[in-house]
Parts: sequence; C-alpha cells; structure tokens
Amino acid sequence: MEETEKKKCEHCGNSAIGYQGFGCCAEYVCKDHADTMLLGLKPGEKVIAAEYYLERFPETGS
Repeated sequence: MEETEKKKCEHCGNSAIGYQGFGCCAEYVCKDHADTMLLGLKPGEKVIAAEYYLERFPETGS
C-alpha cells in the first residue's frame, strides 16, 4: 500500500487502521470495527496464521 493511499473502513467509511482476514472474509477496518487481535498489534505489525491474516497499518503523521 502506498503511503498516500488512505484505506477506509468497509463498515463505516472512517480511516482504516488495518486489514483483517478470517477464512474467506477479509476487510479494511477502523478501531471501532477491528477484531481484538488486530487491536493488540503494534502499528506496522502483521500476523499470518492458518485461518487468519491481520495487518495493522503503520501510523502516519496525519
């Protein structure tokens, strides 16, 4: 993802803090709609496991 590209939460349209995928479903999410596992990651951290993929976006200056 390019730094100039801002992703939006697929639930509400707010700025996304990360990307989460569970099985066949994946989405960009804000703090309000993120799973607790995604919220537990540090900015820039990723977790890849058998059934899920979590990516917390790096923090930007804005």
